[in-house]
Amino acid sequence: MSNDQPSSQDKTNFSARKARLSNTMSTMGRIPPQATDLEEAILGALMLEKDALSTVIDILKPDMFYHEGHKKIFEAIQGLFQKSKPVDILTVTSELRTLGLLEMIGGAYYITNLTNRVASAANIEFHARIVSQKYIQRELIRISSEIIQNAYEDTTDIFDLLDHAEKNLFDIAQNNLRRDTQKMDEIVKQSLATLEELRTKSDGLTGVPSGFTDLDRITGGWQASDLVIIAARPAMGKTAFVLTCARNATVQFKRPAVVFSLEMSSVQLVNRLISGEAEIEQEKIRKGNLAEWEWQQLHSKIGGLTEAPLLIDDTPALNIFEFRAKCRRLKAQYDIQLIIIDYLQLMHGKGEGQSGGGNREQEIGSISRALKSVAKELNVPVLALSQLSRAVESRPGVNGKRPMLSDLRESGSIEQDADMVLFLYRPEYYGITEDEQGRSQAGVGEVIIAKHRNGETGIVPLRFIGKYVKFADLEESFAAPTSFSMDSPSAGMSPSQDFDRPAGNVIIKPSRMDDMHDDAPF
Repeated sequence: MSNDQPSSQDKTNFSARKARLSNTMSTMGRIPPQATDLEEAILGALMLEKDALSTVIDILKPDMFYHEGHKKIFEAIQGLFQKSKPVDILTVTSELRTLGLLEMIGGAYYITNLTNRVASAANIEFHARIVSQKYIQRELIRISSEIIQNAYEDTTDIFDLLDHAEKNLFDIAQNNLRRDTQKMDEIVKQSLATLEELRTKSDGLTGVPSGFTDLDRITGGWQASDLVIIAARPAMGKTAFVLTCARNATVQFKRPAVVFSLEMSSVQLVNRLISGEAEIEQEKIRKGNLAEWEWQQLHSKIGGLTEAPLLIDDTPALNIFEFRAKCRRLKAQYDIQLIIIDYLQLMHGKGEGQSGGGNREQEIGSISRALKSVAKELNVPVLALSQLSRAVESRPGVNGKRPMLSDLRESGSIEQDADMVLFLYRPEYYGITEDEQGRSQAGVGEVIIAKHRNGETGIVPLRFIGKYVKFADLEESFAAPTSFSMDSPSAGMSPSQDFDRPAGNVIIKPSRMDDMHDDAPF
């Protein structure tokens, strides 16, 4: 906390804000919501008992106090706490005198009177929450008044006004309605209840299914609150892969999902889905050049797709604030259980306070952190597509084309924030028709699980069907390539019908969580 005296500018800003609020309330014939008696009781309790501050330090902020003098006293108490100094009548008085604020708040006599208004700190947490609620009420009134005033202005851009209003309301919720810390007995009960629920499941899935048997065997489905990065070079089939995942989740398993497409229009995405569902070549659907029997086949097969709980948002240049606000509304309205973004590098971090001229790597870092935050807040998996650097193209050899974590663009932030990183790789794209064992690579697409915070890594081979722009399970006769250095003894295992054991066409190795930096935030 600074020792500088409050500037005239600070006093002017506060006076202007308070005047606007007072004018608004006066026009309504009411005074602003406040609880000055409880503010006095809280400050008195803080100076009486040394442990009281730790109870309310994460609930109260200086701006929550309606009385300007109470705000300055709380700031002084906070300053003493940050300096690890004791908090009592004498130290608070001395701190305010040092800051030149003692006379402003009413002198030492006022400080002494505060302690006479409360006998103990027994109810300080309850009092603090009431003061916090009054502050939220005042902020809602202030924001609403600004919206009303700006809405009357003919020069106001309506979309800017909507964005500003939603951002302010979201900030109130984010900054003041935080989740309380849970005790161990409560968490254990939740965990046991989850285990009991999982025990009744026979398919081994604990998350949203991808629809790919071998991939779900390793991951257990896309897990709630996970950020999953799916990266590849262009033309590897990133969009086709996530669209297939979205189709499987919504059509086959009836799990509501939303796709944010920043690169393609909603009609283009749906055309791809129709091509895969009806098994009619994408080129024919794009040109509308269908025979009569193909029209009949199309209409007979897209019934499930039509009724699927799948939402598509093709807003271009989406910023992270708009994304977060939309996800919150979709979760409340449709209970979405899977969020897909195509793709991460096309998003903007403006909603996170980033300016257009800022460092792009820092902006990507703020976006990846925000995506993880959305996944945790809404308790849904977030799948974000990402581009790879050109380093893949420059590496020689058959195995050199397989992506690595270091190939991620702005890799530091993305790799750190992601719970799982998947790479898509198609050997056929690079002219590799056979692997080292002489097995055909025609139509083979690999999902390389390069990072899995809560499970194993490995390679899952899939069938890429280019003419229908979709992925499917690879037949068991196609074994996975063993040239990718996963250091696993399981490459020669025979196929298994047991979901809990790896099949023979999957290469697995233990979790790489131990390789992460200790200061990783998630």
